[in-house]
Amino acid sequence: MAISSCHLPAILSFTEKATSLTEIQQAHAQLLKTGLVNDTFTASRLVAFAYTNPNPQTVAYAHSIFSQLSNPNSFTWNSMIRAYANSPNPQNALHLFTQMLGTSVEPDKYTSTFLIKACSAFCGLDEGQQVHGHVAKRREIREDVYVQNTLISMYANCGCFEVARNVLDKMPQRDVISWNALLSVYVERGMMDSAHLLFHEMEDRNVESWNFMVSGYAKLGLVEEARRAFDQIPVKDVVSWNAIISGYADVGGFSEVLVLFQNMLSEGIKPDSYTLVNVLSACANLGALSQGEWTHLYIDKNGISIEGFLATALVDMYSKCGEITKALKVFDNALKKDVSTWNSMIGGLSVNGYGKEAVGIFRKMVEDDCKPNEITFVNTLSACSHAGLLIDGLEIFNIMIHKYGIEPTIEHCGCVIDLLGRAGLLEEAKEILKKEIPGKDSPVLWQSLLSCCINYGNLELARDVAEMLLKLDPHDNAGYVQLSNVYAAQGKWESVSEVRRNMKSKGVRKEAGCSMIEIDGVVHEFLAGEGFVS
Repeated sequence: MAISSCHLPAILSFTEKATSLTEIQQAHAQLLKTGLVNDTFTASRLVAFAYTNPNPQTVAYAHSIFSQLSNPNSFTWNSMIRAYANSPNPQNALHLFTQMLGTSVEPDKYTSTFLIKACSAFCGLDEGQQVHGHVAKRREIREDVYVQNTLISMYANCGCFEVARNVLDKMPQRDVISWNALLSVYVERGMMDSAHLLFHEMEDRNVESWNFMVSGYAKLGLVEEARRAFDQIPVKDVVSWNAIISGYADVGGFSEVLVLFQNMLSEGIKPDSYTLVNVLSACANLGALSQGEWTHLYIDKNGISIEGFLATALVDMYSKCGEITKALKVFDNALKKDVSTWNSMIGGLSVNGYGKEAVGIFRKMVEDDCKPNEITFVNTLSACSHAGLLIDGLEIFNIMIHKYGIEPTIEHCGCVIDLLGRAGLLEEAKEILKKEIPGKDSPVLWQSLLSCCINYGNLELARDVAEMLLKLDPHDNAGYVQLSNVYAAQGKWESVSEVRRNMKSKGVRKEAGCSMIEIDGVVHEFLAGEGFVS
């Protein structure tokens, strides 16, 4: 977008359509050239951009414009205060208000609302009470419904629920937003008993009230309660459907997610990206390829952009359904890839047995300046381990630590130990476990090394590792059984007997083996080896 004229109407129109700081800077430059920058009304429009785009750079630039105004009006003050209230540093709204009090411009109800929101944002109870005291001095402000609603939210957000309720009860006039202000915080804090009581007291409810209840129950895993509330909503919107669909997805009710999705479409509610991500996740977990492909077709037919989380969900769905070629096609065509999209593609290739290709995607990710995270390296190292890519795996583990400064987790170390173990570098794997690494005392890591020792027939090291396993978890029957097997392979029968005696003395039970046999069309099941080892 470019400014075609330096006339005021054109500049104002350009400012209203601006979507970035760069465009605001262009408009500011035109105002400086024409001398219109001293016009309070015009400059106020530049400042106002900051409260809808409250990132630190934009707010700082807006403040620089604001500070050059000789006589900012109430709209300009309120715009700057509002920008700070919405920014990562809401305390600055209060500092600006202090400056405002030293001018001839009188604060109004909008000033009060933005200040209260700022206090709520950083849970500044003391500051919020001071603003409340200032509000109480002027009747036209203290009785304003919007100001009162903001006070309810602030006190509730600061944990002062009794004060919030007191403000609600004393309101001369209250609306559904007043009730929702308190209800929303109860739900956010997981206080569903209090939310339930308040909900049934409400003089009026709207779809947002119902949605709070559905999402509140769903987030606690109480899907039956969530469903009861959902079924009672007079007129449902997309948020209602998303809340219940998400609730079922979170507890593994993937089949019900797909049923709800079809019901949603049949009622004429258009799903959004959030809905579709949950539906695709359900398809992935169920292996429901046909439903996943239908959903993909729906996305394309409705012109929905495939980027970010939606691209990730599609890649994940196709990968888990074994359609790696289709996953790659979605990945390659995605308009925007975030780190989760890259991770999903690397993980999908890995679990489908395409280790080299997974490493290739990782290297492309680095080339594209997308910063990998812990999950990226778990997926990539796992791919290297399963594909036997020793050199690649060790190189990637090294750059994870030294280039990206990521501390190895137990998952990373497990992949490297498995990688070394599969390559027969058993002593090297053991040396890693001797270092100060996360989970060095985790039986899982030692178990991985033990399996590799047995596979390579290194019984001496296997014995040492099995003994270490027993030190870490003396009640783990698997460690005893494997140590017993190692001694048996070496012909050390006395040691085998000693291991079994130790199991018995410590009350360690060997897990029963389960076998099934079909005789004359009837399947019979029996257990073997159950109980204490004799």
